[in-house]
Amino acid sequence: MTRDDGRRADQVRAVEYSLHSLRNAEGSLIYRSGNTRVLLAASVSEKVPAWMREAKQGWVTAEYDMHPRANPNRRARDRVRGSIDGRSQEIQRLIGRSLRAAVDLSKLGERTLHVDCDVLDADGGTRTAAITGAFVAVAIALDGLRKRGLVDAGVLREPVAAVSVGWLEGRPLLDLCYEEDRDAEVDLNVVASARGGIVEVQGTAEGAPLPRSDFDALVDMALAGMKELVAGQRRALEEAEVDLDRLLPRKG
Repeated sequence: MTRDDGRRADQVRAVEYSLHSLRNAEGSLIYRSGNTRVLLAASVSEKVPAWMREAKQGWVTAEYDMHPRANPNRRARDRVRGSIDGRSQEIQRLIGRSLRAAVDLSKLGERTLHVDCDVLDADGGTRTAAITGAFVAVAIALDGLRKRGLVDAGVLREPVAAVSVGWLEGRPLLDLCYEEDRDAEVDLNVVASARGGIVEVQGTAEGAPLPRSDFDALVDMALAGMKELVAGQRRALEEAEVDLDRLLPRKG
């Protein structure tokens, strides 16, 4: 059965990378997944937070926000409201955890990667789009450090990506747009590594509890779709003239 946008149930949305979208960031791009677009910027700071100064390793952290017109109705900026809302805090923490799973902090050196994620257009899956695109921005920034002799192979453990999956009208669906996410009886956000290792799963059954077998089927669908997303990350890095393998652990 096809969906409103013509996709199969197990098909991710069309993805596009617009590389080097910001002049000053060490790694930047606009990541598009269907109608969702996120501006990602990875910045390098040659210091770590005060609480990490004795750790002898680096740190990766993320900030997430939405442009006031990312949604149909204008939303005031956080600085106008006076604080970051709970949803944004939760999402930026998820992004940070996901990227730290990809980066070997012990090989980063005593520096911080700040990743800014600004949603320009929201049509579902903004947090998963931010994670998938942010990995590419981070890899571009790390490659710049590698070319300067500041990091070596193994600074990346392996790529990470993320995708949503849900249960709607008795069937599983991959990579939900806004309407599907809104109406789903169950929705999960799955973050995983290129080799299929689970980084994090966030999910809720909006009504009746979800049987374990259905949960497993949703995760399996997400992991299958992740392969295409990871392949897209590698293609984007090739376009950016980044040799991903030189950032990953040496083979053998």
